[in-house]
Amino acid sequence: MIINRLFIYLQPEPDINSYMIRCITIDSDPTARKQLESYILRIPFLQLVGSCVNAGDAVNYFEDNMVDVVFMEINLPDANGIDFIRSLNAPQPIVVFTTNVTKYAIDSYKLDAAYYIVKPYVFDDFLHSVERVRMQYLLRNGTLSIPGIDYDDAIFFKSDYKIVRLSLNSLICVEGMSEYLKLHTDRKDDKLVILMSMKKLEERLPSSFMRIHKSYIINLKHITEVSRGRISLDNGMVIPIGEIYKDAFQSYIESKFVGK
Repeated sequence: MIINRLFIYLQPEPDINSYMIRCITIDSDPTARKQLESYILRIPFLQLVGSCVNAGDAVNYFEDNMVDVVFMEINLPDANGIDFIRSLNAPQPIVVFTTNVTKYAIDSYKLDAAYYIVKPYVFDDFLHSVERVRMQYLLRNGTLSIPGIDYDDAIFFKSDYKIVRLSLNSLICVEGMSEYLKLHTDRKDDKLVILMSMKKLEERLPSSFMRIHKSYIINLKHITEVSRGRISLDNGMVIPIGEIYKDAFQSYIESKFVGK
């Protein structure tokens, strides 16, 4: 399932001369590596600072150098690229995985990879990856901003080649669906589905959200009624309260309760 019909908030474009994104390539195939590096050199805000043929060389490079973005082959002779990225200390660089197979795509996005390029490289695919890289870099470094918007009241999601802002006030509840999450919002024509664990999103949400079931996190501001162990929300959904979440939810209700 794909995220679609999202409301995109476009920030003012920063001057490309005001930032330079440091990149390295990690690929055992010299032809593919040189082609990728030639693409990088064509982008004015990308700076090619290193080139490695295996994970061992990359480890040594990371010890002594600052890197913003890694273009990395998944099937290296001495390591799996996904495992290698997982082993790096935080903060991890932005990652674009490169490979000649597609079976690792889901695993790469679980690592919050910016993009996944399949060989042989096509420049248009590379440009898509660069746009994702640029947006992640600017968000990480606080360069993107919209006057009058408090970013603490919003979360961002990937959608195609864009990063999308969703107001937390619009988010009514989160529904878990295996490895995916469905976001129910007050925008009736939106169907937002993202690849993320319930636990990871729960950790990022403010106290106005509460997990009340193994498969649901709700926005407490959208509760209309509580009855017989079920919560009614203002979008018409009725959600049962899970046994292990009852005490925490009851404490919340008691803290807000007035009258007898």
